[in-house]
Amino acid sequence: MKKLLLMAVLSLGLISQSVLALTLDQARAQGRVGETLTGYLAPVAQDKETVALVKQINDARSESYQQLADNNNLPVDEVAKMAGKKLVARAQPGEYVKGLNGKWLKK
Repeated sequence: MKKLLLMAVLSLGLISQSVLALTLDQARAQGRVGETLTGYLAPVAQDKETVALVKQINDARSESYQQLADNNNLPVDEVAKMAGKKLVARAQPGEYVKGLNGKWLKK
């Protein structure tokens, strides 16, 4: 019985951690991340959770950009920059974007 209860508590702890994990939409809304013209997300806040999210998102974007570049015979940097322009343009009011001057701007 104690083993079953312990397993249930541990499982609940794991589930609650994944539920509490920061999402990209939450991070944007909270002003913790912003889009850049390079096509990659950048942390506005430097806390551990935000930095980990940015790395995860950018790793996925990098793979996607590489696939698109390979399929279209383009340099990966060019694909990333095209995506960056679109992502910055699509940012919602109140979200952060990094301007040409390298400073954060709130849309």
